[in-house]
Amino acid sequence: MATTVFKSLTDTTFDSVEGYRQACDKADSPQLKQALQQRASQRENTLRQMNAELERQGDELVTKGTLAGEAHQMWQSISSAFESDDEAAAERVEEGEDYIKGKFQEALESNQLEAQERAVVEQCYNEICEGERFGDMIEQQYD
Repeated sequence: MATTVFKSLTDTTFDSVEGYRQACDKADSPQLKQALQQRASQRENTLRQMNAELERQGDELVTKGTLAGEAHQMWQSISSAFESDDEAAAERVEEGEDYIKGKFQEALESNQLEAQERAVVEQCYNEICEGERFGDMIEQQYD
């Protein structure tokens, strides 16, 4: 069975994929939509890697979002009602990327991951960092 920390990271990664999909739906700019779709695809690959580790451990795969993720996305849709669509999408992605990067960093700094889980998280962390840089870039561009 996977550690609680690894399972939580996998849940958050799934929520992140859903967040990218929602941001893509919200965005107006074709260029932003394309960039968001590309990042969503990369994040889906990260989710597949993490689910493969869950499967290796005989654990249940993450195939649906968390309550916290759903609540956050609902709040985002309410709060973004007063913003331009591209600006709102970019801001939401940037917030989500800061959050997930922080979770991955915290997990890597802890001693709560098994050796194989740590290897997967370290491998996935590169894509998470790319996503965080992407979030910063589009927020600056569309803010």
